[in-house]
Amino acid sequence: MTDDRTRDRATTLLRLHEAPELLTVVNVWDVVSARTVAGVPGTTALATASHSIAASYGYPDGEQIPVDLMLEAVGRIAAATDLPVSADLEGGYGDPAGTVRRAIGLGVVGANIEDQMRPVTEAAANVERIMRAAEAEGVDFVLNARTDAFLRGRDRDPGDVLADAVERGRAYLDAGAPVVFVPGRLDEQQVATLVEAYGPQRLTLIGVPGLPPLARLEELGVARVSYGPMSQNVALTALQELVEEVHRGGGVPPTMRALN
Repeated sequence: MTDDRTRDRATTLLRLHEAPELLTVVNVWDVVSARTVAGVPGTTALATASHSIAASYGYPDGEQIPVDLMLEAVGRIAAATDLPVSADLEGGYGDPAGTVRRAIGLGVVGANIEDQMRPVTEAAANVERIMRAAEAEGVDFVLNARTDAFLRGRDRDPGDVLADAVERGRAYLDAGAPVVFVPGRLDEQQVATLVEAYGPQRLTLIGVPGLPPLARLEELGVARVSYGPMSQNVALTALQELVEEVHRGGGVPPTMRALN
């Protein structure tokens, strides 16, 4: 059975998703980024980004990083903070329920698992197995069941893509997932349709440019917005800008903070 600390964090994370206030999580990829984000007032939870973790080890995204290395990374992050941590575990590395169970053992209390547009019955069965594994560990695990309908449907009719996302999300909720993740550049009407289909505080999104404002997403009943690899891109952009400034003969910007 899981320890009390992990169970309490899981329950806290679930309550944050169920609350009418929008949960925002800026994704992290290592211990120092986790501690930096966690130290900002108002931060209530952390989420990892698989793309960013893989990149930091020199791997492309898409389950190319060894699962043991990914779990080591997310486990280090979970151990470095008192906040609840949700991990991006891609498609589950061939064993979604087993991978989630291992993550729970490391203190992780939520996860993104992609459907990768597998047949909906197969994807829903994976959700059910994950939730059974979490129940066996005694935690209110926050499975953020992800559908790739929009990411993989850019060349399809938008109405058909939205219908797929509705069908898949409902199936994952019926299988026990507390929330459904629909990444993509969604407009306000698409968001409203998904919230109506799933229920309030059941939809999570990624904060890409062009998404409706956070205040409006809260009004619509969205549970959570995360930022995927974009937080690492912002950090690396700042690093590039420092290098460019040094090459111009300048130096460290006066806005730099002493963070570690």
